[in-house]
Amino acid sequence: MGIKTKIKIIIGKAYARKQHYDRQYLTGRWFTAENNFAGWDWVIKNAKNCRRAKVNIGCPWPVSSDSRAVGFCNIEFHPDDLNNFQHFGCYFQGKGKISIGKGTWIAPNVGIITANHSMEDLNKHDAAKPVIMGENCWIGMNSMILPGVELGPRTVVGAGSVVTKSFPDGYCVIAGNPAKVIKKLETEYEN
Repeated sequence: MGIKTKIKIIIGKAYARKQHYDRQYLTGRWFTAENNFAGWDWVIKNAKNCRRAKVNIGCPWPVSSDSRAVGFCNIEFHPDDLNNFQHFGCYFQGKGKISIGKGTWIAPNVGIITANHSMEDLNKHDAAKPVIMGENCWIGMNSMILPGVELGPRTVVGAGSVVTKSFPDGYCVIAGNPAKVIKKLETEYEN
């Protein structure tokens, strides 16, 4: 390990302590030599930028200052999927539970919403409903996932889609507004 890498890790750990990042999120593939320690770069960059912009303060893992994580105590994901919080324009509204299955990829500008404004009083929110995504899903750019949606494993959400209902069986491509199944995927791969 080179001196630059060692310095990056030392600085990253100092920022992680200062930001009170939870150690459970500072593990996994992004903190290994194979991925060039990208996780420590995120820790350093996100800690500085979020503090400067006064966003995502108190979040127990690194989140880009260009995205928002609200109610982060209700957001569950595997540390290997920390990359989902590193790009621009995403909004994770965790008023209710958001569960992101392992291996799921979320593109930029995706909104995951667990509670909408009340139709009777826009100053209030309706009761929160969980959003659950299975393993190995792909959520395309500019998509919106609304309260109460469950996506089964290997669900691909086409770019710009608005997902208003659940697709719990998974293994499909959904797209449109409102999203509907446009293609079924094989549940097993043949070698």
